[in-house]
Amino acid sequence: MASPATSVRRKVLMQGNEAIVEGAIAAGMRFFAGYPITPSTEIAELASERLPAVGGRFIQMEDEIASMAAVVGASLAGRKAMTATSGPGFSLKQENLGYAIATEVPCVVVDVQRQGPSTGVATAPAQGDVMQARYGAHGDYASIALCPASVEEAYRVAVRAFNLAERFRMPVILLADEIIGHLRESVTLPDPSELTIVNRARPTLPPGEHKAYRPGPDGVPVIPDFGMGYRIHVTGLTHGEDGFPSTNPKVVEAAVRRLTSKVMNHLDEIYEAEEDGVADAEVVVFAYGGTARAARRAVREARAKGLKVGLYRPVTIWPFHDERVHAAVAGRRAVVVPELNLGQMAREVARAARGTTHVIPVNKVAGEPLTPGEILTAIEEVF
Repeated sequence: MASPATSVRRKVLMQGNEAIVEGAIAAGMRFFAGYPITPSTEIAELASERLPAVGGRFIQMEDEIASMAAVVGASLAGRKAMTATSGPGFSLKQENLGYAIATEVPCVVVDVQRQGPSTGVATAPAQGDVMQARYGAHGDYASIALCPASVEEAYRVAVRAFNLAERFRMPVILLADEIIGHLRESVTLPDPSELTIVNRARPTLPPGEHKAYRPGPDGVPVIPDFGMGYRIHVTGLTHGEDGFPSTNPKVVEAAVRRLTSKVMNHLDEIYEAEEDGVADAEVVVFAYGGTARAARRAVREARAKGLKVGLYRPVTIWPFHDERVHAAVAGRRAVVVPELNLGQMAREVARAARGTTHVIPVNKVAGEPLTPGEILTAIEEVF
């Protein structure tokens, strides 16, 4: 591989949805199944052009349910696979997403959020799928969801989504929004040699000795691909280490708990957040995704007025890091939480704050972005 000194970086004007595709391909995505839906359609459109050029496969399915099923099948056959959707399509994917969680199938699901519920306003920005990204499937499990705040970060987060999916053998959600999906910015794409790419572990024991769902020391099993010569049973029924269904209470307890512990035991490895001016802040603004862009401007303007305000921006939305958030907001005058919903993440922030500060939600569900002025007004009301 080329050394960083000889690496070739490209500066291009790119849309957020395009950046997600390019990042996914750089991470090794070679299969995409999807169904067109605003405002994510550009992802499917570009994937249909780009994947054949790199030896991959694109297929437009009959609906979002089939799209998710196809992605699970492709991943079980050894391919890095992705699908993309929005709003109602994300709801339709939940059953097969839950299946992928239970069967520990690595894949990436992109949700470019739009105004809802139901059909809502298909072209309008929103952040109403935050809780669905965590609790959309039934039962107990942990989720990983990443939320970019720029076009360049959308590229990087797409790479990281695949790395985490492969590392922890599970679906990872890339939770974008219409603002980021349709935004165009100048982006510096890294040379492939600069990227860290993670590939799933493959069995080292011979067929007959390997158990597909036996967890390693990190709680993550090594599951062979279909066609590698191993006997593998994949079922959504709760199963033991051999993959076959079990109703034994001890087996069920261990299986369900591990779906959460394999994530939460590695919280610091998975979690990513940006802090800007938080150390001396009297007020912290907690913002994510497209809304964080307006929040950053509001914080800058507040600082210019002599107000001690900082920005805490999670890139990892789930799992939520209670201790990191608590350390950032505890004891401040207030924490302002702007979001394009009716307070989904504000409740998590309030829980992490544990009564040590006043949490002020700034909510908008009009199908329009929050402005820096609206966020600044909420900040100034605290002082």
